[in-house]
Amino acid sequence: MRRRRMEILAWRELVWNLVLRNLRIRYKGSALGFFWTMLNPVFMMGIYFVFITLLRIPIDLPALLVGILCWQFFVMCLSDSVAAITGYPSLIKRTYFPKLVFPVSMVSANLINFLLSLIVLAVFLAAYAVLSPSPVGTGASIFYLPLVIVFQTALILGLSSLFACCNVYFRDIEHIISVGLLAWFFLTPIMYPLEMVADHPRIVPWILNLYYLNPMVPIVTLYRYVFLGTAPPASAFFYLSLLLSPLILVAGTAVFLSKEPYFADEL
Repeated sequence: MRRRRMEILAWRELVWNLVLRNLRIRYKGSALGFFWTMLNPVFMMGIYFVFITLLRIPIDLPALLVGILCWQFFVMCLSDSVAAITGYPSLIKRTYFPKLVFPVSMVSANLINFLLSLIVLAVFLAAYAVLSPSPVGTGASIFYLPLVIVFQTALILGLSSLFACCNVYFRDIEHIISVGLLAWFFLTPIMYPLEMVADHPRIVPWILNLYYLNPMVPIVTLYRYVFLGTAPPASAFFYLSLLLSPLILVAGTAVFLSKEPYFADEL
Protein backbone atom coordinates (compact mmCIF):
# COMPACT_ATOMS: atom_id res chain seq x y z
CA MET A 1 0.00 0.00 0.00
CA ARG A 2 2.86 2.34 0.79
CA ARG A 3 4.34 1.66 -2.65
CA ARG A 4 1.01 2.58 -4.22
CA ARG A 5 0.93 5.87 -2.32
CA MET A 6 4.39 6.68 -3.63
CA GLU A 7 3.21 5.92 -7.17
CA ILE A 8 0.30 8.31 -6.80
CA LEU A 9 2.67 11.00 -5.57
CA ALA A 10 4.97 10.33 -8.52
CA TRP A 11 2.00 10.88 -10.85
CA ARG A 12 0.68 13.93 -8.96
CA GLU A 13 0.94 16.11 -12.07
CA LEU A 14 -1.44 13.76 -13.88
CA VAL A 15 -3.77 13.81 -10.88
CA TRP A 16 -3.81 17.62 -10.90
CA ASN A 17 -4.46 17.73 -14.66
CA LEU A 18 -7.37 15.33 -14.24
CA VAL A 19 -8.73 17.45 -11.39
CA LEU A 20 -8.65 20.54 -13.61
CA ARG A 21 -10.25 18.57 -16.43
CA ASN A 22 -13.08 17.41 -14.17
CA LEU A 23 -13.70 20.97 -13.00
CA ARG A 24 -13.68 22.34 -16.56
CA ILE A 25 -16.07 19.66 -17.82
CA ARG A 26 -18.52 20.31 -14.99
CA TYR A 27 -18.95 23.96 -16.03
CA LYS A 28 -18.17 23.67 -19.74
CA GLY A 29 -20.38 25.91 -21.86
CA SER A 30 -21.85 27.88 -18.94
CA ALA A 31 -21.55 31.66 -18.98
CA LEU A 32 -20.45 31.96 -15.35
CA GLY A 33 -18.24 28.87 -15.38
CA PHE A 34 -16.48 28.15 -12.09
CA PHE A 35 -18.50 30.84 -10.28
CA TRP A 36 -21.33 28.31 -10.15
CA THR A 37 -19.31 26.55 -7.45
CA MET A 38 -20.09 29.50 -5.19
CA LEU A 39 -23.52 30.35 -6.59
CA ASN A 40 -25.02 26.84 -6.29
CA PRO A 41 -24.94 26.76 -2.48
CA VAL A 42 -26.31 30.32 -2.35
CA PHE A 43 -29.33 29.40 -4.47
CA MET A 44 -29.72 26.13 -2.57
CA MET A 45 -29.84 27.94 0.76
CA GLY A 46 -32.59 30.23 -0.51
CA ILE A 47 -34.63 27.30 -1.84
CA TYR A 48 -34.35 25.31 1.38
CA PHE A 49 -35.27 28.38 3.44
CA VAL A 50 -38.59 28.62 1.55
CA PHE A 51 -38.98 24.83 1.60
CA ILE A 52 -38.72 24.29 5.37
CA THR A 53 -40.75 27.44 6.08
CA LEU A 54 -43.72 26.30 3.99
CA LEU A 55 -43.61 22.61 4.95
CA ARG A 56 -42.69 23.22 8.60
CA ILE A 57 -39.99 20.55 8.62
CA PRO A 58 -38.89 19.89 12.25
CA ILE A 59 -35.30 21.02 11.74
CA ASP A 60 -33.79 24.48 11.69
CA LEU A 61 -32.27 25.90 8.52
CA PRO A 62 -28.58 25.90 9.58
CA ALA A 63 -28.69 22.22 10.62
CA LEU A 64 -30.44 21.31 7.38
CA LEU A 65 -27.92 23.17 5.20
CA VAL A 66 -24.93 21.62 6.96
CA GLY A 67 -26.39 18.18 6.38
CA ILE A 68 -27.32 18.86 2.76
CA LEU A 69 -23.86 20.22 1.84
CA CYS A 70 -21.93 17.28 3.26
CA TRP A 71 -24.45 14.86 1.71
CA GLN A 72 -24.05 16.50 -1.71
CA PHE A 73 -20.29 15.99 -1.53
CA PHE A 74 -20.91 12.32 -0.74
CA VAL A 75 -23.50 11.82 -3.50
CA MET A 76 -21.59 13.66 -6.22
CA CYS A 77 -18.49 11.55 -5.64
CA LEU A 78 -20.32 8.24 -5.58
CA SER A 79 -22.36 9.17 -8.65
CA ASP A 80 -19.21 10.18 -10.55
CA SER A 81 -17.33 7.09 -9.39
CA VAL A 82 -19.14 4.73 -11.76
CA ALA A 83 -17.41 6.37 -14.75
CA ALA A 84 -14.05 6.91 -13.06
CA ILE A 85 -12.56 3.95 -14.97
CA THR A 86 -15.07 3.15 -17.71
CA GLY A 87 -14.95 6.79 -18.84
CA TYR A 88 -11.28 6.52 -19.89
CA PRO A 89 -10.99 3.26 -21.89
CA SER A 90 -8.38 4.50 -24.38
CA LEU A 91 -6.05 5.84 -21.69
CA ILE A 92 -6.30 2.67 -19.64
CA LYS A 93 -5.61 0.40 -22.62
CA ARG A 94 -2.71 2.34 -24.11
CA THR A 95 -0.82 3.94 -21.23
CA TYR A 96 0.72 2.58 -18.03
CA PHE A 97 0.16 4.52 -14.83
CA PRO A 98 -1.59 3.71 -11.53
CA LYS A 99 -5.30 3.67 -12.34
CA LEU A 100 -6.09 4.81 -8.83
CA VAL A 101 -5.36 8.34 -10.04
CA PHE A 102 -8.83 8.40 -11.63
CA PRO A 103 -10.92 8.01 -8.45
CA VAL A 104 -8.40 10.14 -6.55
CA SER A 105 -8.67 12.99 -9.06
CA MET A 106 -12.45 12.72 -9.22
CA VAL A 107 -12.81 12.89 -5.42
CA SER A 108 -10.28 15.76 -5.29
CA ALA A 109 -12.25 17.81 -7.83
CA ASN A 110 -15.46 17.35 -5.83
CA LEU A 111 -13.56 18.14 -2.63
CA ILE A 112 -12.55 21.52 -4.07
CA ASN A 113 -16.20 22.26 -4.83
CA PHE A 114 -17.15 21.16 -1.32
CA LEU A 115 -14.55 23.36 0.38
CA LEU A 116 -15.75 26.39 -1.56
CA SER A 117 -19.32 25.55 -0.54
CA LEU A 118 -18.22 25.48 3.10
CA ILE A 119 -16.93 29.04 2.71
CA VAL A 120 -20.37 30.11 1.49
CA LEU A 121 -21.94 28.19 4.40
CA ALA A 122 -19.67 29.93 6.92
CA VAL A 123 -20.67 33.36 5.55
CA PHE A 124 -24.35 32.40 5.69
CA LEU A 125 -24.07 31.13 9.27
CA ALA A 126 -22.30 34.33 10.33
CA ALA A 127 -25.14 36.41 8.85
CA TYR A 128 -27.74 34.07 10.34
CA ALA A 129 -26.16 34.38 13.79
CA VAL A 130 -26.54 38.17 13.59
CA LEU A 131 -30.04 38.32 12.11
CA SER A 132 -31.75 35.32 13.68
CA PRO A 133 -33.57 35.64 17.02
CA SER A 134 -32.01 32.27 17.97
CA PRO A 135 -28.35 32.75 17.01
CA VAL A 136 -26.14 29.92 15.85
CA GLY A 137 -23.35 29.13 18.26
CA THR A 138 -19.96 27.51 17.78
CA GLY A 139 -16.57 27.72 19.40
CA ALA A 140 -13.44 25.61 19.63
CA SER A 141 -15.32 22.84 17.79
CA ILE A 142 -14.43 24.59 14.50
CA PHE A 143 -10.89 23.26 14.88
CA TYR A 144 -12.22 19.73 14.34
CA LEU A 145 -13.33 20.60 10.80
CA PRO A 146 -10.17 19.31 9.01
CA LEU A 147 -10.45 16.00 10.86
CA VAL A 148 -14.12 15.55 9.92
CA ILE A 149 -13.31 16.33 6.28
CA VAL A 150 -10.51 13.75 6.35
CA PHE A 151 -12.86 11.07 7.71
CA GLN A 152 -15.52 11.83 5.11
CA THR A 153 -12.99 11.95 2.27
CA ALA A 154 -11.57 8.60 3.41
CA LEU A 155 -15.06 7.07 3.35
CA ILE A 156 -15.80 8.56 -0.07
CA LEU A 157 -12.50 7.51 -1.64
CA GLY A 158 -12.90 3.96 -0.37
CA LEU A 159 -16.44 3.63 -1.71
CA SER A 160 -15.62 5.44 -4.97
CA SER A 161 -12.67 3.13 -5.65
CA LEU A 162 -14.84 0.10 -4.94
CA PHE A 163 -17.72 1.24 -7.16
CA ALA A 164 -15.39 2.35 -9.96
CA CYS A 165 -13.85 -1.12 -9.94
CA CYS A 166 -17.19 -2.95 -9.74
CA ASN A 167 -18.63 -0.95 -12.64
CA VAL A 168 -15.91 -2.30 -14.93
CA TYR A 169 -17.36 -5.80 -14.45
CA PHE A 170 -21.03 -5.05 -13.69
CA ARG A 171 -22.44 -2.09 -15.60
CA ASP A 172 -25.62 -2.13 -13.52
CA ILE A 173 -23.72 -0.56 -10.62
CA GLU A 174 -24.78 2.93 -11.76
CA HIS A 175 -28.47 2.09 -11.32
CA ILE A 176 -27.90 0.22 -8.07
CA ILE A 177 -26.04 3.21 -6.61
CA SER A 178 -28.85 5.64 -7.45
CA VAL A 179 -31.39 3.48 -5.63
CA GLY A 180 -29.02 2.77 -2.75
CA LEU A 181 -28.23 6.45 -2.23
CA LEU A 182 -31.93 7.28 -2.01
CA ALA A 183 -32.39 4.75 0.79
CA TRP A 184 -29.14 5.88 2.44
CA PHE A 185 -30.39 9.49 2.43
CA PHE A 186 -33.40 8.64 4.58
CA LEU A 187 -31.25 6.53 6.92
CA THR A 188 -29.03 9.56 7.57
CA PRO A 189 -30.11 12.55 9.71
CA ILE A 190 -30.19 15.11 6.90
CA MET A 191 -33.84 16.22 6.83
CA TYR A 192 -34.35 15.53 10.51
CA PRO A 193 -32.26 15.98 13.68
CA LEU A 194 -30.47 12.98 15.17
CA GLU A 195 -32.36 13.51 18.41
CA MET A 196 -35.61 12.58 16.62
CA VAL A 197 -34.27 9.05 16.21
CA ALA A 198 -32.38 8.80 19.51
CA ASP A 199 -35.37 9.99 21.58
CA HIS A 200 -38.08 8.12 19.68
CA PRO A 201 -40.02 5.86 22.09
CA ARG A 202 -40.24 3.01 19.56
CA ILE A 203 -36.50 2.91 18.85
CA VAL A 204 -35.04 0.23 21.12
CA PRO A 205 -31.31 0.43 22.01
CA TRP A 206 -30.11 -2.27 19.60
CA ILE A 207 -31.88 -0.59 16.66
CA LEU A 208 -30.36 2.76 17.64
CA ASN A 209 -26.88 1.18 17.81
CA LEU A 210 -27.47 -0.34 14.37
CA TYR A 211 -28.53 3.08 13.10
CA TYR A 212 -25.33 4.61 14.48
CA LEU A 213 -23.28 2.13 12.42
CA ASN A 214 -24.24 4.06 9.30
CA PRO A 215 -20.87 5.83 8.73
CA MET A 216 -22.60 8.97 7.45
CA VAL A 217 -24.45 9.45 10.77
CA PRO A 218 -21.36 10.48 12.78
CA ILE A 219 -20.00 12.50 9.87
CA VAL A 220 -23.16 14.60 9.47
CA THR A 221 -23.47 14.94 13.24
CA LEU A 222 -19.87 16.07 13.63
CA TYR A 223 -20.24 18.66 10.85
CA ARG A 224 -23.15 20.07 12.82
CA TYR A 225 -21.02 20.00 15.94
CA VAL A 226 -18.27 21.93 14.12
CA PHE A 227 -20.51 24.61 12.62
CA LEU A 228 -23.40 24.77 15.10
CA GLY A 229 -21.92 23.56 18.38
CA THR A 230 -24.51 20.77 18.85
CA ALA A 231 -22.92 18.05 20.96
CA PRO A 232 -22.70 14.52 19.50
CA PRO A 233 -24.27 11.61 21.42
CA ALA A 234 -22.27 9.75 24.06
CA SER A 235 -22.46 6.37 22.35
CA ALA A 236 -19.63 3.93 21.72
CA PHE A 237 -21.36 2.76 18.53
CA PHE A 238 -21.40 6.34 17.26
CA TYR A 239 -17.60 6.60 17.44
CA LEU A 240 -17.12 3.01 16.29
CA SER A 241 -19.02 3.95 13.15
CA LEU A 242 -16.63 6.85 12.60
CA LEU A 243 -13.74 4.38 12.53
CA LEU A 244 -15.43 2.55 9.66
CA SER A 245 -14.33 5.33 7.30
CA PRO A 246 -10.59 4.46 7.27
CA LEU A 247 -11.46 0.75 7.20
CA ILE A 248 -13.66 1.28 4.13
CA LEU A 249 -10.84 3.28 2.53
CA VAL A 250 -8.40 0.40 3.01
CA ALA A 251 -10.90 -2.25 1.86
CA GLY A 252 -12.12 -0.27 -1.17
CA THR A 253 -8.66 0.59 -2.46
CA ALA A 254 -7.46 -2.97 -1.80
CA VAL A 255 -10.22 -4.38 -4.02
CA PHE A 256 -9.46 -1.75 -6.66
CA LEU A 257 -5.74 -2.51 -6.69
CA SER A 258 -6.32 -6.27 -6.86
CA LYS A 259 -8.47 -5.89 -9.99
CA GLU A 260 -6.52 -3.04 -11.59
CA PRO A 261 -4.31 -5.28 -13.83
CA TYR A 262 -7.42 -6.67 -15.56
CA PHE A 263 -9.24 -3.40 -16.33
CA ALA A 264 -7.86 -3.14 -19.88
CA ASP A 265 -9.14 -6.66 -20.70
CA GLU A 266 -12.67 -5.80 -19.59
CA LEU A 267 -13.02 -2.40 -21.27
